[in-house]
Amino acid sequence: MKKIVLTMVALMSMTMTFAENEGMNTTEAYNMTVNMKMLARTLNLSQDQVESVTEVHKTFSSEMVFAAQYGKEERSKMVEKAVNKDLAYMNYILNKDQYRKYVMLLNTTLVNRGLK
Repeated sequence: MKKIVLTMVALMSMTMTFAENEGMNTTEAYNMTVNMKMLARTLNLSQDQVESVTEVHKTFSSEMVFAAQYGKEERSKMVEKAVNKDLAYMNYILNKDQYRKYVMLLNTTLVNRGLK
C-alpha cells in the first residue's frame, strides 16, 4: 500500500512539473526578441534601415507578447494581424532581396516555435 501511495505522489508531481513547463514554453514561444546586430548583418542593412527595423521589431515583439495572454482563437488572430503588420512595414523599409530573406527568417522562426 505504501508503494502505491508513493508511486501516485511521484506521478502527480511529475505531471504537475510537465504541465508548468508546457505553459511556460507556450509563453516563451511568443517572445520574438532577436539579436539586431546579427539580423542587420544577415540582411546587410544600412544604418537608417537598422534604426527603422529596430523600431518596427520592438512593436512586433510587444504585440506578440500581448497576444500570448489571450485564448487560442483570439491569439491566432492577433498573431496573424501582428505578422501581417510587421511584414507590411518591413516591405516598405527593406529592398526586395532583404525582404525575401526577412520573410524566410520570420516564417522559419514561427514554424520552429509552433506558431504557424
